[in-house]
Amino acid sequence: MKSIFHKASERGHANHGWLNAHHSFSFASWQDPTKVHFGLLRVLNDDIIAPGMGFGMHPHDNMEIVTIPLSGTLEHKDSMGNIGVIKPNEIQAMSAGSGLMHSEYNHSKTEPINLLQIWVFPKVRNIEPRYDQRVFSAEEKEGKFKTIVAPVKADDIMWINQDAYFSLGKFKAGSSVDYTIQNKGNGAYIFMIEGGATIEGNTLGKRDAIGIWETEKISMSVTADAEILVIDVPMN
Repeated sequence: MKSIFHKASERGHANHGWLNAHHSFSFASWQDPTKVHFGLLRVLNDDIIAPGMGFGMHPHDNMEIVTIPLSGTLEHKDSMGNIGVIKPNEIQAMSAGSGLMHSEYNHSKTEPINLLQIWVFPKVRNIEPRYDQRVFSAEEKEGKFKTIVAPVKADDIMWINQDAYFSLGKFKAGSSVDYTIQNKGNGAYIFMIEGGATIEGNTLGKRDAIGIWETEKISMSVTADAEILVIDVPMN
């Protein structure tokens, strides 16, 4: 087993007034050669967007993009004609593929939004761009990991163009949980959204993360009521 620990306090940070962003990996003007990616996971941004503000139309290509709202509401528009509002317990997955344009705004004029935006390198390049948005109830994640994104097409999972799996779970303090790697050779990047846990001997608090690879199972002991995101990705 190999691992790398990323403290929340050591993430990149940029406060633009309307956007308060923390970067787990090198992004925009913040560059750290030791934090460029974890396997095929390229970006994990923890963004707070001010009321009514956001990103205007901008291009993407050949990237798998997953957006997870933590609080507030996000308004999405894209060049494929999709228009929607995404709320907590909803997940957005988009294949930029051969290229698209999209915008993202805080739908509320009074409340900020906090979201995670995650980029994964694609398995197949230049596919037809694709957009999906689904609701996952809070109950599905209570006391267990619920796989929300996977390289399979099913009614209860968001499809991704990569051998990657995203899982969310909510756990009570004092509980123990194991996570089993879903694709042989993958590693797991574990991001503590809220709460705390001891993971393979490492103590994680809110927004800390640990990447673990060359193992099949990962053990966690929850020390404070926690919400945990696991991104299970190929390492090369």
